[in-house]
Amino acid sequence: MGTILIDKLLQTVVNRKASDLHIAVGQPPVLRIDGRMKKLETKVLTAEDTVALMKSIAPERCQQELQEVGGADFGFAFGDLARFRVSIFKQRGFVGMVLRQIPNHLLNFKDLGTPSVLVKLCERPRGLILVTGPTGSGKTTTLAAMIDYINENFDHHIITVEDPIEFYHPHKRATINQRELNVDVPSFAEAIRRALRQDPDVIMVGELRDLETIETAITAAETGHIVFGTLHTTGAQGTINRIIDVFPVSQQEQIRTQLSVAVIGVLSQALLPKIGGGRVAAYEMLIVTPATANLIRENKTFRINSVIQTGYKQGMQLLDDHMFKLWRDGIVEKQDIIYKANRAEELVAKIARAEQGLFDDDDQQ
Repeated sequence: MGTILIDKLLQTVVNRKASDLHIAVGQPPVLRIDGRMKKLETKVLTAEDTVALMKSIAPERCQQELQEVGGADFGFAFGDLARFRVSIFKQRGFVGMVLRQIPNHLLNFKDLGTPSVLVKLCERPRGLILVTGPTGSGKTTTLAAMIDYINENFDHHIITVEDPIEFYHPHKRATINQRELNVDVPSFAEAIRRALRQDPDVIMVGELRDLETIETAITAAETGHIVFGTLHTTGAQGTINRIIDVFPVSQQEQIRTQLSVAVIGVLSQALLPKIGGGRVAAYEMLIVTPATANLIRENKTFRINSVIQTGYKQGMQLLDDHMFKLWRDGIVEKQDIIYKANRAEELVAKIARAEQGLFDDDDQQ
């Protein structure tokens, strides 16, 4: 019963282009479509149902982990149709699951609408490029596009460290090795350290989640590699501060100096529901110029936003400005961009002026 049901459910996820499937006791399965949760009109799931569904897809080691620590994550393929990133967990003593759909085909920069300057960053010989945003904002998809661009255009050696592996990359011009946390390697930091001995050109770190990983990633970027990493932060300014704040105060000055040399760009993103269905990404782009590097070194990160605002000739843009343009062009609803804004009050005032026909000087770009 479990397997038949899971196949039907996954087929529904694919057919209805849902991003996630939620399985919980006491209600029918729920899909997230274009950011909104929709219950399926099927039976309410019992405790037995959720256990059967979990067992039909979870590897033995993950079932064991669920028993021991109350949760586990893994990736699996649904035939040729899609891959899923799965989180199984216990809640109120019952088994719950969330399955995130990972599209089988890689999107490119054009599909994603990323800032054009991102291509130039991927072509740099070294440096740390950060892709940030809340969970579910499309960071993985953007990273996959960046890796694929390098894979198609350069004869590099690319190493990725992921938890779990989401997009599978075939070898194209590049040679690519993908390592999965807890399957191929015990930790992100350990994987980066090992990677440095594996003659890499590009290292992709799924998540910069602790001091050791961040430190190792910065070192790798300093020593002549391109390093991609993600953080759950919003906005470039907040991202730089967050990295520095992870370190003890005694080390922060040294990290500021290292970071000012290592980091070459920060892409921050948010996913918004489109009017008429589907979703669109809004991006903030910081390119680290010598002036920005000075601000990081001198602990004046509060001035980064104004650097981005005045740096549009270099390809920089603020998230709120990009969202404003998407609203002005009739692509997204006003309340959705206000909800995702970094500086909501300023955006509300800007929209109000625009609605009266008053545009700021830089809005005509």
